[in-house]
Amino acid sequence: MHVRHLQVADFRSWEQADLELEPGASVLVGANGQGKTNLVEAIGYVATLGSHRVAADLPLVRQGCARAIIRTAVVNDGRELTVELEITPGKANRARINRGPVPRPRDVLGILRTVLFAPEDLSLVRGDPGERRRFLDDLLVLRAPRYAGVRADYDRVLRQRNALLKSSAANRRARRTDPDALATLDVWDNHLAAHGAQLLAARLDLVADLAPRVADAYAGVAPESRPARVAYRSKIEDTLPEGYGKHGGERADVEVVADALLARMAVRRDLELERGVSLVGPQRDELDLVLGDAPAKGYASHGESWSFALALRLASYELLKDEGSEPVLVLDDVFAELDRRRRQRLAEVAVGAEQVLVTAAVEEDVPTELAGARYAVADGEVRRV
Repeated sequence: MHVRHLQVADFRSWEQADLELEPGASVLVGANGQGKTNLVEAIGYVATLGSHRVAADLPLVRQGCARAIIRTAVVNDGRELTVELEITPGKANRARINRGPVPRPRDVLGILRTVLFAPEDLSLVRGDPGERRRFLDDLLVLRAPRYAGVRADYDRVLRQRNALLKSSAANRRARRTDPDALATLDVWDNHLAAHGAQLLAARLDLVADLAPRVADAYAGVAPESRPARVAYRSKIEDTLPEGYGKHGGERADVEVVADALLARMAVRRDLELERGVSLVGPQRDELDLVLGDAPAKGYASHGESWSFALALRLASYELLKDEGSEPVLVLDDVFAELDRRRRQRLAEVAVGAEQVLVTAAVEEDVPTELAGARYAVADGEVRRV
């Protein structure tokens, strides 16, 4: 898989940009603030319908403009597809495949897969649990695009259930009774369990498949360090069969997980009604990152944190590659952050990729192994040199 062509209009700092790309390594060199990261961000957006830098779409549209356009030509197994995305903050985004409109933007997911390394990856280790849940869910969608719909359905149900819990909590404080609310809550419990079980079961299986790859990748990046491992921690793990979410263990059964969610919600019902918020579900779970016997967050050094972040991305790349669809590697200004050993390990993986896109402030930051096309990014232009 590789991106043959990228074109953007009114995306971030770019009024227009047009870039022909090839398999192998392509390095975009430019001073900070010239827009090189914006170009690879556009490619990542096509793959995930999200940015690795911001949560909302508004910052993606050039100031003073109503919308942004991204067009990519993606080649996979000799077949080329053109994807166009129209980003309009405050309105529904639109998508086209080979110039034909599709019902929903998420219908383009799966055409392009990317694994992106960026300075922001340090938050995977040092940030809050939401960063790690997002990492898992984004990888789930890359692995199987249908999980974009599962995530959207679950988020919708969670909002509805939280709204009901909030109003019920207000009624309790005002000493008002609403018997219909409890009956309605039972209905939303079933919806939450049904959609949440699909997401949670998929996460458990993903972590089971990812865990040995993370351990191997970390050992390769930081052989002198303590061993690394990842584990999924759920509020319902004590009610699940032993081995769920573990490498070599039983694959997660959606019905079993749904029953466990319902049982846990029943136990927590009074506390949820008191607090006015859902306390059970995938939105409360955590991906534990462990070094030796200690959690990486708070105990890992700066170098160990970077190594763990790299290991998570390298493991993601190897997992997708092993499953038959090698993703495009995007290395956004990461070599300047890494020491010699970590640079070398990342370069070794990148050299073997079908396509790797690199951004750097100075060419000296890029390992010599990544010889290939060079592009200068400056003064609102990108040109091959």
